[in-house]
Amino acid sequence: MKLKGLTIGIPKEIMKGEKRVAATPDTAAKMLKEGAKVLVEEGAGLGAYFTDEEYEKQGAQIIKDPCDLYSKADIILKVKEPQFNQSKGKHEVEMMHKGQYLITFLHPASPENHDMVMKLAQRGIISFTLDGIPRISRAQSMDALTSMSTVAGYKSVIIAANRLGKFMPMIGTAIGMIKPANILVVGTGVAGLQAIATAKRLGAVVQAVDIRPDACEQARSVGAKVIETGIPPEAAIGEGGYAKHLSEKWLNKEREVLSDIVPQSDIIILTALVPGRIAPILITEDMVKIMKKGSVIMDVAIDQGGNCEITEGGNVVEKHGITIDGTKNIPGMLPISSTWMFANNIYNYMCYLIKNGKVLININDEITASSLVTYNSEIVHKGAKEAMGI
Repeated sequence: MKLKGLTIGIPKEIMKGEKRVAATPDTAAKMLKEGAKVLVEEGAGLGAYFTDEEYEKQGAQIIKDPCDLYSKADIILKVKEPQFNQSKGKHEVEMMHKGQYLITFLHPASPENHDMVMKLAQRGIISFTLDGIPRISRAQSMDALTSMSTVAGYKSVIIAANRLGKFMPMIGTAIGMIKPANILVVGTGVAGLQAIATAKRLGAVVQAVDIRPDACEQARSVGAKVIETGIPPEAAIGEGGYAKHLSEKWLNKEREVLSDIVPQSDIIILTALVPGRIAPILITEDMVKIMKKGSVIMDVAIDQGGNCEITEGGNVVEKHGITIDGTKNIPGMLPISSTWMFANNIYNYMCYLIKNGKVLININDEITASSLVTYNSEIVHKGAKEAMGI
């Protein structure tokens, strides 16, 4: 049995508004069948509508005190990065112990996570970040980033429509036609494509920008008008077809293109990411100032720092008459769908790492190497080290 002898801990998520959980009763049952002992914090699944009794029915043990759960587990499965637990008066990292394994979304390159990542290394915790899993065929079943990007792209448009003070579709009235809203989607990866498709379903006029030719073609296929940036493919396309980190010269070129479209946009959906690195700043404060009052910016890239210069991580603010949404757990707003996808992704990833009850860390393996963050009491994640200046 693959997980024989291991104790898996599933704590309750403590980020504000986070309703997801890292294991469903079904995935807990799979772990138990593979020989693991499964500990679930009391109430961990309630946000996704799973009761403690459902976990117990599968054979999991319910633990009341998170400190107890962390102390007993060999492997911790979480949705979001460790946070400060107000009820216990200590950070979740402080509840962990040397040699313990942590699998979650760490977003280690994001500046606000640097202290937390350093603490993980100092405590000797071996951590993996799910946003580092490469988009390759053999990793598809583990790709939680793609799963959550699908949710975030869809939900970001729904949230923006709710915040916008006008109709999304064209509306005919007795006194004339009301024009549809104009939506700009920046970054047309998984989240961006889902945002385009959702906005089109709601009747908006959609424009899109991406620096990669293939991504632009995909955006056209779902109904967006693509704005060309003029950035050459060799400067834009990185390993695996992802967007490449741009030089300041090309970043400025992209900002110039965007500055012409921004004033026309009622909603801007920002999803542009570079794997393992801080998200590029594409919308400056000066660009926000020239937007129409009452417009909305959804900074979906906020987990990696955000694409808008003045987004506040975790907050929704109004600046220069524009609502700027920096919500960090958008997928948590659809806890049923997102938990089902996430729990299966993280289970598949965990099983990939484990053979005969042992976590095997092969730094020559593409999947392992790109997602490993702290190991042997050191920070080993390339993007995190670069962002920290290590």
